[in-house]
This record gives sequence, C-alpha cells and structure tokens, in this order.
Amino acid sequence: MNPAENYILNKSEPFRSILLHLQSVIERTVPDADLKFKYRIPFYYINETPFCYLNQSKDYIDLGFWKAAYLTKHQEHLVNKGRKVMKSLRYTSLEEIDNNILTDVLKEAYSVKDEKFYK
Repeated sequence: MNPAENYILNKSEPFRSILLHLQSVIERTVPDADLKFKYRIPFYYINETPFCYLNQSKDYIDLGFWKAAYLTKHQEHLVNKGRKVMKSLRYTSLEEIDNNILTDVLKEAYSVKDEKFYK
C-alpha cells in the first residue's frame, strides 16, 4: 500500500469515509490523475503536475485545487480563507458532499490543468 492510501486509511471517522469518498469520485471523474504522497498528504498529479490534494485539518477535510485561480464554478462553495491562491472544497461530514458540485469543480479544474499556477 502506498503512503497516500495509508494516510487515508489511518484517519479516524468521519474523516476516513470522507477521504475514501473523495478519492473514489476524483478517480472516476479524472481517471488520469495519479495519487502520490507529497508534502505529507495525498496529492493527485496529472502528467507530473499537481492537480489537487486531500488534507485533514482540525475538524474538516480539504479538497484543495492547485490552479484554483482559474476556477469559476461554485465559488460560493470554494474556501480560500487564509490562503492567497489555493481554494478548496471543505467537508466535515460525508453527508455534506454534493457529488454534482464536486464533479463540476473537478471537471473545471481538469479543463485548466495546463494553465500556469498564477493567473
């Protein structure tokens, strides 16, 4: 098992379930995303370029997007508090995840995967 999968499986509930669900949706929506363990968290890469990451922080899970400056859909759900460039979808329970919003944001993030980090 790779370190990214260990990170996910070793989390307590409800974080493990949230992470497993996000992992499943990411891998179905963006099949060429490659799960790695970078910066001590699970990080998805596409063609050796960072795409998104999963991180438990305090009492929530962040699904952070690397090229968030280009994202326009569902801005009301994207959190950038305390960060200059990165934005994330933030979840405290499995029930909070709206798969339609999640999939829309993943598809949009994939559509800008070749853009520069800064806009």
